[in-house]
Amino acid sequence: MAGAVQAAPQINAPAPDFQAMDADGHPRALRDFAGKTVVLEWISSDCPYTAKHYDSGTMQKLQKAARKQGVVWLTLSSAAPGRADYFTPQAAKAWEAKVHGAPAAVLLDGDGRIGRAYGAKVTPHMFIIDGAGQLVYMGGIDDRPYADPSSLKGAKPYVALALADLKAGRPVAIPVTAPYGCSIRYGAAAGFQ
Repeated sequence: MAGAVQAAPQINAPAPDFQAMDADGHPRALRDFAGKTVVLEWISSDCPYTAKHYDSGTMQKLQKAARKQGVVWLTLSSAAPGRADYFTPQAAKAWEAKVHGAPAAVLLDGDGRIGRAYGAKVTPHMFIIDGAGQLVYMGGIDDRPYADPSSLKGAKPYVALALADLKAGRPVAIPVTAPYGCSIRYGAAAGFQ
């Protein structure tokens, strides 16, 4: 429907459901992970903010720690076909191998449906869904909106703190923060040029 406006996701409300193919050609749906904490991480293969977290090993360390605690970590690419950072399945697998990523899966969202449903605007834009399917965090990975890896020293790790709150059975203390990074290169229909 042209011109339709989608409601923004709300904290402590049901997370938008989705289904997408992963880089290995398997369908993945949010409902498949009912009862588990799920992290959604939007990335771009040519974004210096994404690179800051992967080149420093910060993102992989966080992914591995979260997965060790039973968290399902899904990395998403919503770049449209024809964009430099658009992921084919082969490109997604090559990128993940290059950066030594540790998500449960890389989801291909080239039509931008998942990104639009979540209001994802930049890379990395982070979302956390609790085991009851409620959106409990959305925003930046940390409080350092700079591409320079040296900015990571002393950063407030919002995603790690939110996951720690969930693990301890507490409400997420800081549920919404400002995301930062490179604009997601959606297709024309996405509305987020």
